[in-house]
Amino acid sequence: MPLSEEEARLLHQLEQSLAAEDPDFASTLRGSKFLAHNRRVAVLAVLGFVAGMALLLGGAVSAMTWLGVLGFVVMLGSAYLFVTAWKRGIGTSEERRAESAPSKPTGSIIDRFEERFHRRQDGDGF
Repeated sequence: MPLSEEEARLLHQLEQSLAAEDPDFASTLRGSKFLAHNRRVAVLAVLGFVAGMALLLGGAVSAMTWLGVLGFVVMLGSAYLFVTAWKRGIGTSEERRAESAPSKPTGSIIDRFEERFHRRQDGDGF
């Protein structure tokens, strides 16, 4: 059931006052909504990929080329959506903080070079 105009206005005022009083908590709540949205997109992308595979195989079995091509396009689009959701982040905010925390370089120089290489591959830079 949608909110009335008065309820929507009150909710907006509450959100603004929360953001003014405790900006860290407000950003945490916004981040959790963002992560939940990305998870939902990732799950739908996986389901779309499976449906595309079914279409692809159905087109191959029934000798309907257009159905196989449609299945491939659905699979390709689903894979793109999943990858973009993955890059934006689908883990919990605690997991993301643990991943972004700088680690102390330990071990041999080869281990440190490998760690630096992996960070560069992930796009974190130096």
